[in-house]
This record gives sequence, C-alpha cells and structure tokens, in this order.
Amino acid sequence: MRPEGRNFAWRFCVAPMMDGTDRHCRFFHRLLTRRARLYTEMIVGEAIVRGDHHRLLAFDPSEHPVALQLGGSDPGTLREAARIGERAGYDEINLNVGCPSDRVRSGAFGACLMKKPALVADCVAAMRAAVGAPVTVKCRIGVDDQDPEQSLFAFVDIVAAAGCDVFIVHARKAWLQGLSPKENRDIPPLDYDLVARLKRERPALTVILNGGVDSIDAAAEHLETFDGVMLGRAAYGEPAILAAVDRRIFADPAASPLIDDVVREMSAYVKRMAKSGTAPHHVVRHMLGLRHGRPGARAWRRLLSERGAETPADILDRAADAMARREPVMDPAC
Repeated sequence: MRPEGRNFAWRFCVAPMMDGTDRHCRFFHRLLTRRARLYTEMIVGEAIVRGDHHRLLAFDPSEHPVALQLGGSDPGTLREAARIGERAGYDEINLNVGCPSDRVRSGAFGACLMKKPALVADCVAAMRAAVGAPVTVKCRIGVDDQDPEQSLFAFVDIVAAAGCDVFIVHARKAWLQGLSPKENRDIPPLDYDLVARLKRERPALTVILNGGVDSIDAAAEHLETFDGVMLGRAAYGEPAILAAVDRRIFADPAASPLIDDVVREMSAYVKRMAKSGTAPHHVVRHMLGLRHGRPGARAWRRLLSERGAETPADILDRAADAMARREPVMDPAC
C-alpha cells in the first residue's frame, strides 16, 4: 500500500456520467463509500456563467471530496465557471475531453478537443490562473483516425506544459463518426498497455485509469500500475460494490456499510428532498441497481420505478418492508 499523499486523493473515483451522477446520486454513493472521489455529471461552463449556478452546483457537504466536471472550449468562460465552482466548494475542477456525444460535439467540446491540444492547454491555463483547486483533464487515448501512440503523448505533453498534472484517461479511442455514445463505451478496443506506458514514461504525472474496469478486484489489480482507477457504469449499475471500496482500496478498518442502513438513510433523504420540492423518483432512480445480483433484485427495481412521477416519499420504506417480508410481490424468479 502506498503512503497517503497527493496522488492518493485519486486512488478510487466514480466517473462523471451524464444523466447519472447528479447530487442525489452522489449523496447515495457517499453513503456507500467515505473515501472515493465523486464527480458531477458534465456541466457546460456557459450554463454556469450565464445560468442559475446556485441550482446547477448545489451539493450536500457530505459529498466531499467531490469534483466539478466542466464542458466547454472557451478559456474565458471556463475560467469564470471554474472560479464559480471553487467558490461553491468543489475540491477539483475537471475538464471533459472525452465525451463523444453528438450534443457535446456540436458545442465544440468533449472528445473532439483531443484534436486541439493547444486549445485545451489554453483552457487549463485560464482555469489554473483563476482557482487554487486542482485542475484536471479527463480524456481518451485518441479520436477517429488518430494514432493513439502519437496522439495521447502529444496531447498530454502539451496540456501538462500548461500546468495540468492529473490526467484521467479512458483507455479507448472515441469514434466521432459511425459510433453512438453507447457504442463508444464498448466497441473501440481498450489499450491499458498504452496508458501504463504513459504513466511509466511520465512518472511525475498522476495517471488515473478509466474504461472497462468492472469490479473492485479489477480496480485493486490496476492500482499496481496506476495512481488511481475510475469506475463508471459498474459503480452506477451495481452500486453495492462501492461498499467494499474503503476496506479494499484504502485499507480503512471501519466496517463496510450495510445495505439496509443505506436504504434507511436514503429514505430520510428522499423525504427531506420531497419537502423542498424534489420528486422522489428523481432520487430513487439512482438506486435501482442496489440489489443487483441479490434475491429480489427484479422486484426491487419494479417497486422503485413503477409509479414514476407519482412515486411516494415513503417508497423506500415500502420497498424495504417488501424485501423483508418476501411477500408475493417478490419476483419468484429471483
């Protein structure tokens, strides 16, 4: 186990996910792990500067350490968005240079910026001049017809010269033409060896591996090579695996949280949010996979999702009771 230090801050991260890691999801994940670094879903810098940033950036203090991921390509706008984000209390400002969605591409940011490392460097320099928090970059190994052997190192070297020393690398290319965002998560082959070479040949940089890591066991294995590991869909689709992070990844001697205790705390949170105007289904949708692989998983998902916008504030109490009683509402196939 490496001694705790600056790099240790990124030892285990939960990836930013569009329509996924909102403030309710992050509150839920924090109940499962005290130590993982959490990320917002990508928020466009211009929306923060010109919109209601108090609403966009609101989060619960329990979420720390929590990073704000920004999308954009205008250095001035990103500088101001980063300043607002740090003022709101975020521990890190991360720039998205990896998202391949049409919506992001049409805004001239995301993965297409892999082709414009000098512009990314300008953005990083502008943000670093505005904040004291770490400014980090999440990128791919390349896009479209780029040769990853050349594109990744060239990109990292130019951006690192602007002052970024933490890179979260999704070990796949992004194909901006011909593949959907979902296909971009699975079809381009993973190249862990290339990212490992980046860490080996640029030892002063903090390199966090992202892409295809689907378990805590796999994360622990990758930590023999990388400074940190970031889980995305696995952590979201099967959130209970996060309960093992503190013990397995950080050697934290405290007992892992019990799922029933997490459900009780989330029930209180749902009721508190409902009083302030947040519909319960906006919260509990992040919990659908909590019992993945366990008896009653299908019934749990059904109980939490069948009422949609009419989901009552005590839905988690009802679902927990049903799980405990194992009444006929339970799916007999589970």
